[in-house]
Amino acid sequence: MSWIAIGSLDDIPVRGARCVNTPVGRIAVFRTAEDQVFAIEDHCPHKGGPLSEGIVHGTSVTCPLHNWVISLETGKALGADEGETRTHQIRVEDGRLFIALERAARAA
Repeated sequence: MSWIAIGSLDDIPVRGARCVNTPVGRIAVFRTAEDQVFAIEDHCPHKGGPLSEGIVHGTSVTCPLHNWVISLETGKALGADEGETRTHQIRVEDGRLFIALERAARAA
């Protein structure tokens, strides 16, 4: 699998997100309070809201437009809501972030 460098863990605030533009679109990279890192497409499955601007709580993010809660682990809407956003493999090595290129390309 081919991985591409996208920055460092310190680029992302705790319980926040930063976006990366890729050939398959804009991907939001989230950091939880426990320093877990997740990468998902930066749009809510409901109305396309920018998930990177949402509130991170645990391993979920709440969309800023209509309060849908999305799992950062699976990309699926939680609760009574239905729909999902694509997730992307990401890893941290010595504080640097890498995203899987093939996974992103196949998701297109």
